[in-house]
This record gives sequence, C-alpha cells and structure tokens, in this order.
Amino acid sequence: MRALVTGATGFVGSHLVEALAARGDDVVVLARRPERAAPLARFGVRVAIGSLDDAAALAAAAQGADVVYHLAGLTAAARPSDYLLANEAGTRRLVAAVRRTAPGLSRFVYLSSQAALGPSAPGQRLAEDSPCRPLTAYGRSKLAGEAVVRAAEGLPWTIVRPPAVYGPRDREFLTMFRMVRSGLAPVFGTGAQQLSLVFAPDLADAIVRAGSTPAAIHQTYHAAHAEVVSTRDLALAIGRAVGRTPVVLPVPGLLATPIVGLIGALSAARGRPSVLNLDKMAEFLAPAWILSVEKAARELGWRAAHDVAEGTRLTAESYRADGLLK
Repeated sequence: MRALVTGATGFVGSHLVEALAARGDDVVVLARRPERAAPLARFGVRVAIGSLDDAAALAAAAQGADVVYHLAGLTAAARPSDYLLANEAGTRRLVAAVRRTAPGLSRFVYLSSQAALGPSAPGQRLAEDSPCRPLTAYGRSKLAGEAVVRAAEGLPWTIVRPPAVYGPRDREFLTMFRMVRSGLAPVFGTGAQQLSLVFAPDLADAIVRAGSTPAAIHQTYHAAHAEVVSTRDLALAIGRAVGRTPVVLPVPGLLATPIVGLIGALSAARGRPSVLNLDKMAEFLAPAWILSVEKAARELGWRAAHDVAEGTRLTAESYRADGLLK
C-alpha cells in the first residue's frame, strides 16, 4: 500500500507514520525541508519536498498514491485569514492534485478537529451528525476543510475528528506536565470543564482504520477515550503520572482573558503565534467538550486502547526518557 502523509513531521503525524510503517506500507511524507523529516528516517519513509501551497510539489508527492492521509494544517496563526489559507485552500490544492495524479486512490483521510464541531452541554456527548458550531477561526477553517473534502466529486473520503491529543513527542501538553510537576496546576474557570481526550498512538490506530475500512467511505468519525474527565481531574491524573499532587488553581475568565491576550500578542509579535490567544478563550471557558465514540466502535472496530491514567503515565515516561521532564 502506497500512502502519502501530509503533516508527518508533526506530533500526530509521526505516530501515524510509525503505525503505517509497522504494517508494511510504503510511506511518502510531504515536508518543507529534509531536516524536518529526518527523525522519520528510522521508519523507512520517502520524503517529498513541498508544502500545501505548492501545487506542483503536491502533484508529484501524490503520484500513484493508494491512500492519502491529510494531517497538515495550521493550529496557531497571527490572522484569522491564515487559518483558511492553510486549512481550506491548502486542502483544496491537495484534493485537486490527488484527483489528477492518483487515479487508483482508495481513500482520502482528512484529519479534522473537535473544534470544527464545537462544544457540548455538560454530560452531553456529541455524535458525528450533531450540528457544527465552531467557536474560533481555527475551528471554522477545519470545518471549511471538511466541506472541501465532502464536495470533491468522486473522492473516496473519510473524516476523523479528534479532541485534544496528548502523548509521547507532544509539546503542547508538556507545559502542563511541567507545571504539575512543579506543584501547581492552573485551570480555566473552576476546573469543572468536561473533556474528551485521545492518546496519540490510539488516534493513529483510528486514522489507519479510517483509511482501510470499506464501510468508512464518505463517513465522519470521532476518535477519543471513552471516559470523560474534568480539567481538574486531568491535572490530578497528570500529578499521579509525575509523582506529585498539585495544588489545582482555578483561574476565572475575567483574570484569564487579559493574561491569555498578552501571551497571544507577545507570541504574534515575535512571529511565533501561540494557541493561547483571545480567539481561543471561548473554547477554554466552554463548559464541556465531549464526544460520542460509538460510531467508530461500531463501524471501524476501534476503541481507545489506553485510558487517561495509562496514557498520562506513558506520556510522562516518554518526557523523562527524552530529558524533557525531571
């Protein structure tokens, strides 16, 4: 099976490449620079140099692909329009390239996001057919990417929507692990926000199944732990994983908003936009982000192999092994 993976040099992408290589696929990864893909060399991948804004490079990378896994996207940006340029227009260019150069394509898997769906009410797990009400520019851009994929005539697509993803090699959750290890765990609001989460290797398994299950064509799936945790419970689970019981520090929205706004503004001014920004505050303060995963269990035969306790333990172990956590 010849598989093209975009976003392979990212956190989730690296786990997907590992899963594909383990089952013997011939993997081609799209990367802007060879050095970005160097850590993937141990999986025997081939590197296609290019990006989502380079139509010629996309066509060359997609040539003869059996399956395309489209994970590349922008998660932090200085301007709302930047999200659409990457997550909608970039997806449109890739779809066009695939339709031209991969006539034998069996599946196009688009990795979307829970942000495209929007928050839920407390205790209410949203199914895949729930109305989409994204709160942020990022969420709207991922929903726009979904629309591009769905509208492509003759494209055998499948969409996977994960919630927040954590696990080995991640750098976003590393900050929280370090803070908890220091003894403090600040949480937005009261710490009662309900979350679905997914461990990266489990998500990779769901993506592989989405690309290989015949019944998954033209379907959307949620991939998350079956369990729901509050932000307070998550902080305590991380504490158990790192051997520290943290003081959970609630941060009310009125206090969090100017802090997050300052972090976002400073990051943008340095040319390194952060996922901590004012546009995301509505997501941070929403009462619940929980997903139903019954469809994936029923149609893909997928359930997360790890719960939050095991996932956070393995993540902490990987951080320590990489010298990132004491």
